[in-house]
Formats: sequence, C-alpha cells, structure tokens
Amino acid sequence: MFPRLDDLARSDIFLQVARYSCATPQQGKKPASQGVPVDEYQQTIRALSDRIVVAQTPIRILDAVKWDDTVRKNFLAAKGKALPAVDRAYYENRPLGFDSVALKQEFQNIERDVTRQLGQFNPVGQIMRRMCREYRMVVRMLEARGTPDFGLISQELYGAASDAFHAGDPTLADLGLMLSDYLNNIAGRGDLKDEPKILTAKDAVSLLQSRLNRVFGEAEETIRVFESDGIVADAAAGADYIKIRTDAMFNERDVRALEVHEGLVHVGTTLNGQNQPICTFLSKGPPSSTVTQEGLAILMEVIAFASYPSRLRKLTNRTRAIHMAEQGAD
Repeated sequence: MFPRLDDLARSDIFLQVARYSCATPQQGKKPASQGVPVDEYQQTIRALSDRIVVAQTPIRILDAVKWDDTVRKNFLAAKGKALPAVDRAYYENRPLGFDSVALKQEFQNIERDVTRQLGQFNPVGQIMRRMCREYRMVVRMLEARGTPDFGLISQELYGAASDAFHAGDPTLADLGLMLSDYLNNIAGRGDLKDEPKILTAKDAVSLLQSRLNRVFGEAEETIRVFESDGIVADAAAGADYIKIRTDAMFNERDVRALEVHEGLVHVGTTLNGQNQPICTFLSKGPPSSTVTQEGLAILMEVIAFASYPSRLRKLTNRTRAIHMAEQGAD
C-alpha cells in the first residue's frame, strides 16, 4: 500500500506550502476583485487583463466538442462496425454559444490595445498578447469542428504525440511506449494488484470534500465537490469546484489521486491566480498552460505517493491512442 496523502497533508511543511501557494481570501490574501492597483501603469494592466477574462468566458471547449449519448448508442447498436457520424453536419446542428466572428474580433482588439498602451516589449503585455492569439486560435478550432482542420489547429495549440523535446530525442509517443514496458514488468510481479472499486460517487464526494477542507479551510469549503451526470470522465475540475460523475465507482487510491491532481494542482493553482490583484488573467488557463498543468499534476501525484501503476497505464494508453489517431487510425 502507498502512504495515505491525508497523512502527508498533516505535516506542517506540506500544509503550509499548500496554504501559501493556494492561499484563500480567508487566509490573508485579497481576491482579485478586492485588489486595488496603486498606480496608472497597474490600472492599465488590470483593465486589459479584465477584458481578456471577460472575453474568454463563453468559450467551453469540452462542451463544444463532446458527443451526445445517441452517438454511443448507435455505435454499440452497430456492434462497432460503423464509425460515429460526428462530421461537419453533426456539429452544425450544435451551434457554439457565442458569435465566433465577434469574439475573434474582440481578442484582436484587446491585443491591439495591449500593444498601444503597454508597448511591444512589455513582459506582461507579451503574455496577454500571446493569450489573445491563443484564444483566437481556439475559436478557429471550434469553428472547424468535424473537419480535418480541427485536428491540425488542436496540434498547434496543444502539441502532438509525435512531438519531441529536443532534436534526436524520443517523441512523446516513444516515451509512452517505454513507460508502458516498465509498467508491464511491474504488472508481471503480481504484488501490486488494483484495489476493488467499492466507493460510490457520493462516498468520493464526501472524502474529497473533507480532505480538501483540511488544506484550504475547514469551514469555508473554498473548493466545492459535488456529483454531476453531465461529464464523460470520472471527475472534472473547474475554477473552484470538482465534479464527480454520478455513476462512477472509486477506490481509496482513486480518491487520493483526484485530491492531488484535481484539487491541489488544477483548482489550487486557479485559486492562486484568482488572488492576483492586477494580472487577473492568471486565473485562466490558455492552451499553452495545459502541458504545465498536466505535467505538474502527474508529478505531484508521484512525489505525494498518490499515483499507482494502473493509473499510469491509463496515461500511456491515452498517449498511444492519440498517436494512432494522428497517424490516421479510426
């Protein structure tokens, strides 16, 4: 058995680091809405930053691309012999919840105003302009749902499994295969078997809520945990909440991993960004932040003894599946 993460969380060092890094308003830091820029320069940054936050609000990538339940039912009814009909026509019947042309123009306007008001070489301005460009690409990607361009733009924004960190180095797909081989060796030993999944979604919600309250505040429930039947994954994190799929089952290891991955990293870093009084854009995660967010979350799982072989196997399988899809597999 791995050490329990809540045992680690009881140590003063672990708890203080978590509280400092993800301080909540009740723990001494003012939220962005209460922060008052002290000079004209900071006021300019805050105003431009707030415009980015407002402009990106209607973008919901997963909601825009997810399939409804009829796709699954039809696929299973055909016994997997016919590909799902999720082409351009499918998405045309599921319009985006915003005017994509107007939204792209808004990000263009913000980017132009950042340059005009802060100059081309201002470090904060460079970050904000990059975010505007990324969000415009996100809108273009969503406009291309059901077409080959969707995949191309997605790879440009988020990277591809065939990417390498340095010339001559293994690709991400290669690294996934290497890790898969190591996991096969571990599985062959037979002494690290999966725990049975006996915890319901309600049980997982209760456990997660109590553990996160100990880190972020006993009474405040800074992070809310609740059940949802509108998600595909077992769990999903928002700005200040974690949703647990209603029909999912869990074991203790699953809950520990969710506590670290979704709670301490994804939601925790978002809360930290929300406490920024001037650069309010830090509360939002553009596509370029995804590799850092997911990398940090997995690293935290490992060093907090919250990960386990079968969970890592899921990650390697996803990498292999994405690589196969990029190569044209169905």
